[in-house]
Amino acid sequence: MTTTLDWRDEWLTSLEWIAKAFGITVVCFFLAAWLLTRYTKWGRQFRQITIGYFIPGRSWLECRGLVTVLGMLLLCVLDVRIAVLITYSSNGMYTALQEMNSGHFWYYIAVFAVLAAIYVVETLLTYLLAQTFIIHWRIWLNARMVGDWLDRRAYHRGHFVDSPVDNPDQRIQEDITTFTTDSQTLAIGSNNNGLGATSAIITLVSFTTVLWNLSGPMTILGVHIPRMMVFLAFIYVIIASAFAFKIGRPLIRLNFLNEGLGASYRYALVRLRDNSEEVAFYRGEDVERSTLLSRFGAVIKNQWRIVFRETKFQGFNLTVSQIAVVFPLMIQAPRFFAGTIKLGDVTQTSQAFTQVHNSLSFFRNIYDTFAAYRATLNRLSGLLDADEQSRALPELAVQNAEGLTISGLDVRLPDDRPLIADLDVDLTGGDSLLVKGPSGSGKTTLLRSLAGLWPYTSGVVRHPDTEHTMFLSQQPYVPLGTVRMALSYPDQPAPEEDTRAREVLRKVQLAHLEEHIDEERHWARVLSPGEQQRLGFARILLRRPKLVFLDEATSAVDEGLEHSLYTAVRTELPDTMLVSVGHRSTLGPFHNRQLELLGEGRWEVTAQVR
Repeated sequence: MTTTLDWRDEWLTSLEWIAKAFGITVVCFFLAAWLLTRYTKWGRQFRQITIGYFIPGRSWLECRGLVTVLGMLLLCVLDVRIAVLITYSSNGMYTALQEMNSGHFWYYIAVFAVLAAIYVVETLLTYLLAQTFIIHWRIWLNARMVGDWLDRRAYHRGHFVDSPVDNPDQRIQEDITTFTTDSQTLAIGSNNNGLGATSAIITLVSFTTVLWNLSGPMTILGVHIPRMMVFLAFIYVIIASAFAFKIGRPLIRLNFLNEGLGASYRYALVRLRDNSEEVAFYRGEDVERSTLLSRFGAVIKNQWRIVFRETKFQGFNLTVSQIAVVFPLMIQAPRFFAGTIKLGDVTQTSQAFTQVHNSLSFFRNIYDTFAAYRATLNRLSGLLDADEQSRALPELAVQNAEGLTISGLDVRLPDDRPLIADLDVDLTGGDSLLVKGPSGSGKTTLLRSLAGLWPYTSGVVRHPDTEHTMFLSQQPYVPLGTVRMALSYPDQPAPEEDTRAREVLRKVQLAHLEEHIDEERHWARVLSPGEQQRLGFARILLRRPKLVFLDEATSAVDEGLEHSLYTAVRTELPDTMLVSVGHRSTLGPFHNRQLELLGEGRWEVTAQVR
């Protein structure tokens, strides 16, 4: 008996089918999403990373993620319906060929042409909508992850948590891209990038109905079983999937290791590039080569493990898939030879069985992809967890004041040994403090504590707000961009400050940079350490803060230039408070007080004779 449909009725019922299927799909999709994000570990990780994007708001932009998902679900339903109709048109074509009926053959060719045209349009729309969704989601998630990493200086304080994360830059840059793409592919899928969970389930339900209508009875061990092919398809794939999961399970751990080892190798390469001059001076090529090859060797060793596991996994899947090609033909062949079904029914059976098999095999076939996806989830959620832990670390509360007041300040090492105990210092406008002491006594750590960067600190600190306070470290930071941007950092350059910017460059003996002030280069490599330190003093003169902390900020310049830089600051900013860390005796005349760190928490403040 042929299953060829009356196409006039079929066209009329398709829109009704799509509407009903879409409604059921939406309800089931969001119910499944709620259950997974509530009761599975990886679902909770997904919610932690990205749930905010799908919470509807008042504006279109706030609802865009949710609306786009609904659009993709509608196209997913339409795609499956077209696939079902194409199998019926194929049935009609082969049946017409068998019956030598040219009129019916060309009719079904025309039907196929219409379906193919709709399929092409639907495919392009699905691709555009999916890519739009991924791009917008990626933009939102990048802003969310970067913002969380920068919030309350988690990018720095994350070094102090119990388990610091490796390569947060790689997690933000690469893992976000992988996460958004794989989430869309695994959850919904499309005719462009293969089945997703949603399309697999819709396809399974739709083609199981087709296969049910095409299946005949079978007698096994004297038992008469109707619609046996449907049961055989389910049993076959379920057993195969169970074995595939067992074979592929180690891929989750191996893919996680692969990301971490690869990032570690890239970091070693970047570090060599950023410190090329120091390595070249030491002639350290052999040591660096050994380090690079060792880290690369770990990557390759893990890669071989993945290759061997993938070979087993893919070999099993290919074997199962090849058997599935001839399985429906072997079952239907006796009925065809007996004349109970036609050639079109056989071809439609093969197509329907393939769709049912592929749908049921979805979780088996994507297990390796899901393993890599779980590794991505772990890395992104791990970064968010580390950021949260860093914000939970103790932080010295700095109160706003005109002067600098330090009361009862305790600075400790991570093992709770004291560096500085019960420190009291009071500076007012124009005062300056020189911090001295042997190496390891806590000079730099004191400045980190006052900046809120050292978590093992307690006490009371009052000083001007961040807008009127500056910190200069021994290794100056020169941002990417122009000299003008470096001068204004961390503020944006103001056009009206052009004359002043050029003037301060001349005052710190960087006049040769005036003609390159708007030139965008990697200035951290172009400028020498001494020039970079002078650029830091130019920032002080341009920004005119009330309080400046300097951590050996003139160590890379000679004493004469050091004298010139401090003289410029004292002359231009006589009311600015200075706190300097340094060893040179030449710094003494520029400070009216001295803090001597004596070790084991002891300290002494004395007046400095100018």
